[in-house]
Amino acid sequence: MEYENKLVLAPMVRVGTLPFRLLAADYGADITYAEEIIDHKIIKCERIVNDYIKSTDFVEKGTDNVVFRTCNEEKGRVVFQMGTSDAVRALKAAQLVCKDVAAVDINMGCPKSFSVSGGMGAALLTKPDLIHDDTVELARRIEKTGVSALAVHGRQVADRPRDPAKWNEIADVVSALTIPVIANGDVFEYDDIQRIKVATGASSVMVARGALWNASIFSPNVEAHWEDVKKEYVRKSILWDNDVKSTKHTLKEMIMHYSCLEFPEGKAIIKSQNLADLAKIYGDEEYYESVRAYRIALNRHA
Repeated sequence: MEYENKLVLAPMVRVGTLPFRLLAADYGADITYAEEIIDHKIIKCERIVNDYIKSTDFVEKGTDNVVFRTCNEEKGRVVFQMGTSDAVRALKAAQLVCKDVAAVDINMGCPKSFSVSGGMGAALLTKPDLIHDDTVELARRIEKTGVSALAVHGRQVADRPRDPAKWNEIADVVSALTIPVIANGDVFEYDDIQRIKVATGASSVMVARGALWNASIFSPNVEAHWEDVKKEYVRKSILWDNDVKSTKHTLKEMIMHYSCLEFPEGKAIIKSQNLADLAKIYGDEEYYESVRAYRIALNRHA
């Protein structure tokens, strides 16, 4: 996969599932990251072709728990992001998914306690020996391991989301490397994409919260209204039988940015138990039933 001049959907826990990745791609994202999945979790899975919804599922053995779901439509652009603290285990996990994804990414930036406490995410930044078995020097060492690209977020572990991203520090990394650097941090509208490119010298840009709030940020055309984007997301969640907890979480994040969960819509989402309930909230009962009927008919003829 090429990493130059790309618009990239960032990995986001409980958000970057198949429906949201496809939504971002529809609006122009060239590369779409899945949510981080821990190596221990994926190696306990078996690969199953889901003829019911035409997806490829990695399902935890002995359960119905879908840990990772993808499809042929995104095979050339989806990145599987892994949380790991062990090279041997990481390789085993990568080998399990590599034929169904465009690339595998190692998370070295997550500052959350669940990741750092396990020696993963940002914890790897304090142990450079773990990735080769002051940021610029570390980036040079990473480059020497043979990676194809490096995504750099312009904050340090102690920084909070409200703290401004340090684009100048990303620029230092860009100037020190020969591989593509994907710049990330404080990209909230389409014009910010060009601004961060100019400020950092990076040709590719990764978007997280800006995409979560409105996935049409990737489109060079007029930005779609967030209400319309939200409804598109609900439909894709129905079509790809997305986990209802994940769908609810993403919808709540969208709503909280623009509105409030205390209004009727937010309360209804909180109370919803399944995708049928969500379809009813957004007036998509007919669409939900048509998808359900199509799958039943398809199953009968299988």
